Amino acid sequence: MSLHLASIHIHPIKSLGGFAVNEALITDRGLQHDRRWMLVDQHGRFLSQRELPTMACLHAEPVGDGFRVTDVRTGDTLDLPWELREGTACRAQVWEDEVDVISAEHLSSWFSDRLGTPAVLVYMPDASIRPTDPTYAVSGTSLSDGFPFLILSQASLNDLNERMAPEDRVPMDRFRPNLVIGGGAAFQEDRWRRIVVGDARFELVKPCARCVITTTDQRSGQRGKEPLASLARFRRRHNEPTKVDFGMNAICTSGERVRVGDAVQVITAVG
Repeated sequence: MSLHLASIHIHPIKSLGGFAVNEALITDRGLQHDRRWMLVDQHGRFLSQRELPTMACLHAEPVGDGFRVTDVRTGDTLDLPWELREGTACRAQVWEDEVDVISAEHLSSWFSDRLGTPAVLVYMPDASIRPTDPTYAVSGTSLSDGFPFLILSQASLNDLNERMAPEDRVPMDRFRPNLVIGGGAAFQEDRWRRIVVGDARFELVKPCARCVITTTDQRSGQRGKEPLASLARFRRRHNEPTKVDFGMNAICTSGERVRVGDAVQVITAVG
């Protein structure tokens, strides 16, 4: 089967559930609307499913001119705009990066109540610039962990699931990719360095080290051992054996839009 773009995924709020779309615009920091919002603690540091697995129970979906967050445990909802134009300017921390954001105090209590801990909702405006690690790529990114795109092949997930018991197999949302590639061989993305998706060009710059979020059920928030236990048996990074890789971080060097079904062409590969 020829390589093609099998699905596109957007997560408006960092570490909350996202949604699939048939096409998406490409911006200077990733897919439009992807990870432009984030929850932070009282010190401005980002919150994620790593320490709060119940964040997995809050799911976003597009509604009208914005999006809706639903607590799948209770059905409670909160509607948000794609962009926040007014609010208190402040700084937030994503790993080692400090980012200019706007806080939405009037919306934050909804999240605090459902997560059982103080949380402040913040938005990254267009004027806020966050560069990627120049060791790997010169680009901008949103409030993602570090790079604007995460690319994963469906064949890679299929291979992983075949290594696990049927009751332990996991869906793609455990890995929170932006672009899922159909066709080809398992772990083919490890070798790719430059690809074209439709008319858009991407550089795959760094393997994605996986964490405990992959073991978190994205509807219940419950944790298990898989798929991280199985990945650790055959996907440890050679020079950093404490890290387990699955998928590739990427940047876009040209192009305005991607669509499900776009042909994928490998321009440069290694090995």
